[in-house]
Amino acid sequence: MRTLNEHIKNRTFKNVYLIYGPEDYLRRQYRDKLKDAVLPEGDTVNYNYYEGKGTNVDEVIELAQTMPFFAPHRLIIMENTGFFATSSDKMAAFVKSIPETTILVFVEENVDRRNKLFKAVTQTGYGANMESPSQDTLVQWIGGILKQNGRKITKNDVITFLSLVSLDMENIRQELEKLVCYTMGRDVVTEADIKAVCSVHTESRIFDMIGAVAGKNKRQALALYNDLQTLREPPLRILYLMSRQFNTLLQIRELSGQGFPNHIIAQRTGMKEFVVKKNSGLARRFSVEELRQAVEFCAQMEEDVKTGKLPDQIAVELVIYKYTA
Repeated sequence: MRTLNEHIKNRTFKNVYLIYGPEDYLRRQYRDKLKDAVLPEGDTVNYNYYEGKGTNVDEVIELAQTMPFFAPHRLIIMENTGFFATSSDKMAAFVKSIPETTILVFVEENVDRRNKLFKAVTQTGYGANMESPSQDTLVQWIGGILKQNGRKITKNDVITFLSLVSLDMENIRQELEKLVCYTMGRDVVTEADIKAVCSVHTESRIFDMIGAVAGKNKRQALALYNDLQTLREPPLRILYLMSRQFNTLLQIRELSGQGFPNHIIAQRTGMKEFVVKKNSGLARRFSVEELRQAVEFCAQMEEDVKTGKLPDQIAVELVIYKYTA
């Protein structure tokens, strides 16, 4: 992203860009930054936008070969076209000889790096992968947003906030707006404010459910499961998240047992450090073998559901009953 920021700041553009990756907030942000940097304010004559898998390649190429009208560049943005998941040989060939006066911007969540178009764009232009920011970057970003709104928050409370909410940046931004409104008339956001107003995401509830399982508290685990059903979470998704949570605990348990500190475990597993810290205590309540068996059992239950051997709701309850027995 640093290179992309330099292009925007210095107005030294490539003729083709690919903005991709899992972080929707960043994809939209950099799409709009490029648009504002390339085109004069209010210029709609030299701007075209296409969205969806029905985008006509021939139409885009014909338009891209048209000279801009009293402006240095024509900008064409294409979003979620699917060109980078399927073959688009014609577009791949075109981007290698794109006119200097045209800038193409592709915005995609998922790409296949083996795709001809992906290779052509990254060789000719620039591809920016919008991955989830590091923990430190998220902490700074959250502090910056709150500061702009006249609020202060401690780092520990930011970590508490991140442990409760979904970690995609758009959701974080929305939860921060709720906090700012809730604390109107005050300048400090506290842990109590966070717990009072922020929406607890599903994965945090799954963590609590596995905690109840570890404590052999069948009633609490089932109550948490019922809460998730009330929120209309599909049982098969709950089962998948339970399996993933057990696998997370297994990785942490194995690496911590080898003497690795939290920040090294985070590096090795790709987790945020606060996620490792949050899960470490829970991981110690199981043995490595118990966690390995739990992962395998969840996988078996998932297979039984998908092959019609078990109803999905019963499969989740079997996991809870087995590990709270």
